[in-house]
Amino acid sequence: MKSVFVLSAIVLFSFSVHGQKIPVAWEELTASEFVAAAKKSEGVCIVPLGVIEKHGQHLPLGTDVYTAREISRRAAEKEYCIVYPYFFMGQNFIAMPQPGTIAYTSELLFKLLDETCREIARNGMKKIILVNTHGGNDNFLKYFCQIQPESPKDYVVYAVKPEVDEATDKKIKEMRKTTTGGHADEVEASSMLAVRPDLVKIDRATSESGANQKLLPLGDLTGMRWYGQYPNHYAGDAKDATAT
Repeated sequence: MKSVFVLSAIVLFSFSVHGQKIPVAWEELTASEFVAAAKKSEGVCIVPLGVIEKHGQHLPLGTDVYTAREISRRAAEKEYCIVYPYFFMGQNFIAMPQPGTIAYTSELLFKLLDETCREIARNGMKKIILVNTHGGNDNFLKYFCQIQPESPKDYVVYAVKPEVDEATDKKIKEMRKTTTGGHADEVEASSMLAVRPDLVKIDRATSESGANQKLLPLGDLTGMRWYGQYPNHYAGDAKDATAT
């Protein structure tokens, strides 16, 4: 055990002396770098959450995951913390009729996230921030955080959905050419053009309709409500999306 502490001290001293940049991505760290990263982050770890699901015919299935990871990475570059690997296990049952969807059972979803948090904490990261870019995860994550006090823990979990401030929101609205959307639309497609332009097929943005089909009454609060409105898993019009 003593040798472990000695090694850790040497690693920390080496980083502080030579000013070597430590990666923010958990999976890019070596074991010795992780010790330094945990200290530098002051125990803060971001878990980027999304799902694997259809985003029209023009965006990749992993759109939410790519976006969450990039938002987390950029934030960590500004104020250092460790960013957990891509976490694509989320609430996604209405997308099951679509090709390529990954949808685990609700029991497994909870257990995967719970054990992930426990493992992060076991590695010394006691402040865990869940950064979510998938709307279907919102209620699940709120409940997950609400029940954390059910049993004693030496860590805390925060759920965050990235939002823009009023000034930025105004600027986005001024830049937009469309006014409706919410999924694979102009805004989300523009984000992906900035994050992973190599995966965007914007010429396919009009191959399916992103209009509200109103197949279920708007007031019906059912598990299939959103799917009944947007059966193409596309809400909005992305043809005018740009990276800037």
